[in-house]
Amino acid sequence: MLQYLPPQPTPGEPPIDVVFHALSDANRRAMIDHLLDGPASVSELARPLAISLPAVVQHLHVLEASGVVRSHKAGRVRTCEIEPLALSTAERWISERRATWEARLDRLGEFLASGTDESEPSTQSKKTRSKGRSK
Repeated sequence: MLQYLPPQPTPGEPPIDVVFHALSDANRRAMIDHLLDGPASVSELARPLAISLPAVVQHLHVLEASGVVRSHKAGRVRTCEIEPLALSTAERWISERRATWEARLDRLGEFLASGTDESEPSTQSKKTRSKGRSK
């Protein structure tokens, strides 16, 4: 039986499953897109979304638990910002898979360009082969 062991994160990186879970929701991705422009308050993050403020806070808890976003409170304002290390975890995972598939496609292209196909049937047709068997 083949068992897949996911790569272990480097110290300080969140597990890849947690990061992809955080990125799986459109509202959380919209918040991340907003935070890519710089830090923002919770109310600024909530403004363009069609969800309640408590729902925004719940999404932020998921993002913070995943390590994708960090926040700090100054007075009554909670400001959030991106944690680049967590996003680099997802980026590295995707890049590794892209490199694997690019190498496979390159080999396929080389094979197709060489014009040799070892799986070509012999010059006998199926009819000829079946007639020979019946004798």
